Amino acid sequence: FLLVGIPGLETLHIWISIPFCFMYIMTLLGNCSILLTVRLDASLHEPMYYFMSMLAAIDLIFPTAVVPKMLGIFWLDAREIAFEGCFIQMFFIHTFTAVESGVLLAMSFDRYVAICNPLRYTTILTTSRTTQIGLLSLARGIAVMIPLMCLLTSLPYCKTRVIPHSYCEHMAVVELACADPSISNLYSIIMATLLVGSDSIFITFSYSMILRSVLRLSREARLKALSTCGSHIAIILLFYIGGLLSMYLQMFSLDLNPHTQVLVADLYLTVPPMLNPLIYGIKTKQIREQMVKLI
Repeated sequence: FLLVGIPGLETLHIWISIPFCFMYIMTLLGNCSILLTVRLDASLHEPMYYFMSMLAAIDLIFPTAVVPKMLGIFWLDAREIAFEGCFIQMFFIHTFTAVESGVLLAMSFDRYVAICNPLRYTTILTTSRTTQIGLLSLARGIAVMIPLMCLLTSLPYCKTRVIPHSYCEHMAVVELACADPSISNLYSIIMATLLVGSDSIFITFSYSMILRSVLRLSREARLKALSTCGSHIAIILLFYIGGLLSMYLQMFSLDLNPHTQVLVADLYLTVPPMLNPLIYGIKTKQIREQMVKLI
């Protein structure tokens, strides 16, 4: 396949590459700092920080699957990507989208237990159970993506080799098939709706219960709880709204320029991984203090 980059903005690729390169560097620094901080400080070996580490690891995988190749297109005009490499890239992107959704759900459950049932927190969320939740999220993402990959790789691709995108985005690749892709499209829509819908419902339930409990606390405790949960909710909204916007812009023709759709999809995979360490990690007092000590 041949990746175009940003359709219609090829002459600006060098300038467009600057913010994407900056965001990637900041993503690497921020998420690696969180992983290192949690790893080195024994006082942070708790479920909340383990989930934060999982999120940081996912946020390293997302942009690494996309940005180096994207910069190769912008800087070196290295547009070619192997058939297998294209679907491997797609597998990593969509699998870890599902995994991140599961981790965000686990984080909301963690905060629910910590605030609504604090006396049983250490017995409910043990280290082994936290690990099992992370592995279950990973297994769920892989299990959902394997059938889709089988459906996609079995299609014949003979219309053209050119993908009008910066990476192997699902809908952009499917449009190159010269057979009916309706089964794979239906499967992807159903799975995305089920995953996002079910996770969103449980997350909303968790935070509604948290809000109800927080209103009964003292003013100082209430502010502390709301501050922590506020950063969680900001991450969740950034992840889900950005993902849905990117997906629906690709699925439905909304009379937008092709480069607008591609830029939205590119930013969805680069902006949240960069902001998550800032919104979540550095805003957490314990993480911030330990980072200062390490520096």
